Formats: sequence, structure tokens, C-alpha cells
Amino acid sequence: MKMTNDSVECDFKVIDKLAVTIQFGISIPTFILGLPLNVLALSIFCRFCSRQTKTSVYMINLALADILLLLSLPLKLYYSTKEAPGLLCAFIQSLYFVNTYGSIFIIVCITIDRYICIKHPFEGRANQSPKWAILVCCFIWAVTWLCSSPMYVFQEKDELLCFHNMSKQAWSIPYIVSVEIFGFLIPLSVMIFCSGQNIWILLNHKNRAKKKAEDRGSLLVIIINLVVFLVCFTPVHLAICLQCLVRQHVIVDCSLKQKISLFIQVSMMFANLNCCLDTIFYYFAVREFREKTHLKKIIELCPVFKPCAT
Repeated sequence: MKMTNDSVECDFKVIDKLAVTIQFGISIPTFILGLPLNVLALSIFCRFCSRQTKTSVYMINLALADILLLLSLPLKLYYSTKEAPGLLCAFIQSLYFVNTYGSIFIIVCITIDRYICIKHPFEGRANQSPKWAILVCCFIWAVTWLCSSPMYVFQEKDELLCFHNMSKQAWSIPYIVSVEIFGFLIPLSVMIFCSGQNIWILLNHKNRAKKKAEDRGSLLVIIINLVVFLVCFTPVHLAICLQCLVRQHVIVDCSLKQKISLFIQVSMMFANLNCCLDTIFYYFAVREFREKTHLKKIIELCPVFKPCAT
């Protein structure tokens, strides 16, 4: 059905039912796979890294953000289909978005740190004190939680479906433009610039013969990191932009509104795949992570398998 005027209501029941099915199909494997992998990664970075550096601090915070986001998924799925008090919805939504954007900003910090180390190898490797990284991560957590405050201020007080009934203020143009620019476009620009520069430097390395294997590994890490960022976060921010146009009554066609509603719900689930894909980045980027995630080590670390370990 196409909406011809404002008095005709657009029905989203079928779309929401389809979206819930897809969300369960994506979110359950993401939760089951991502949570143990990130817990394992966090334990390795905290316990086995011989010396904490800027990179390891960023990795610890990224794994922590991924774990918190994964823990919010069951709540998100449940209260997307069952009504909850507005304050509870605000908390679930803020928990989800804080850790999503926390992950984005930490990934950007890791990319900048890698760019500095490749562009200025001597200065970058000499300046590996974790103090600066700790301050940066504290700043990121503080800013993301502060920016989530509109979730509480603008949230409707009555019982409602979480992630479905955000107020008009939350979809205001200034707020959404700020989210798009500072939460995605600026980080994306930094990612593309730093990754492009890193790839250019490595492909034109003066000692290419000596560094061929090392450069190949670094290139793989850079490409994986950039591709994961683009695949996971581009669709959801495009969907947010389109949904803003719907909420501002720029897009009024019912069929198009239904497609956008399905698109934003599914794209949010694809963004969550970043939690699993980050562990691939850890494997290639951190030598100690590769060493400690060998099957023998995993068996030795797991108390259930210790009696059988050889």
C-alpha cells in the first residue's frame, strides 16, 4: 500500500515481523561466537601481554566495548518485541550506542597509532607509553556516555518498544547531522587517509626485499581493518540518514518507508558483526594474541579441558 496523504496510516507489522526474524538469525550467532572470543581476547591482553603499550590499551578497551555491546544484544532483541518503561529503554539504547561509537573511536585511534608507527617508525616505537592511550580511552568513554544523554532526556516516559519509538527530538536534524559527521564521516575520513597512507608507504618501502613478509602482514591488517569498518558501519549510518528523512516527513511514500524501516533494523545487526570481526584483526595485528590462541593454549587455559590436556 502506498501512502497518498497524511491521514492514511502506513502499516509496519509485516516489516517488523520480518526484521525480528532476521535479527534473531544474525544476532544469536553473533552473540554465541563473539562473546567468548572477546572474553578470550580481553583475558589475553590483560594477562599475557608482557608489557602494556598504547596498542594493547586500545585493544583492551575495544574488546571491553565489544563485550558490553554483545551483552546488550539479548536485551535489545527482547525489548524490541516487548514493551518496557521509557527509562529502561533509554538505558538499553544508550548502552548499545555508547559501545557502538566507543568501538568506532577506538578503532580510529588504533589506525592513527599504526599510521604514526609506519610513517615515523623510530618515534612511534619509542613512544609506546600507555599513559596517553589510557587518557584517550577515558575521554572516549566520557564523551560517548555524555552524548547518550539525549536518550534519557528525549525518551518517552510511557511503556514502549525499545529502538522503535524514539522521540521527535532524537530524530531532529541537528542531532542526526552531528551523529553522522562526528560519529561516522570524520572517523571514516581518518580511517581512509591513514590506511591509504600506510598502504602507500608499505608498497613503496625502500627495503622491500628485507621487509617483504612483514610488509605483507601489515598490509593485510590495514586492509582487513578498513574493510570491516566500511562493511559494518556504512550501511547503518546510511539507514540513520534515510530514517531521519522519514521522521522529518521528507520521505512520505509508504512502500519506501517500509523498506527503510527494514533496512535500518537489519543494518544495525550487521554493524554488530564488527564484534566478531575485530577478533580477526587481533589475530593478525598482535603477535602475542596469535601465540596465545593456538589450540593447545586454549585447552590449557580452559579449566574444563585441563584434565585432558597433554
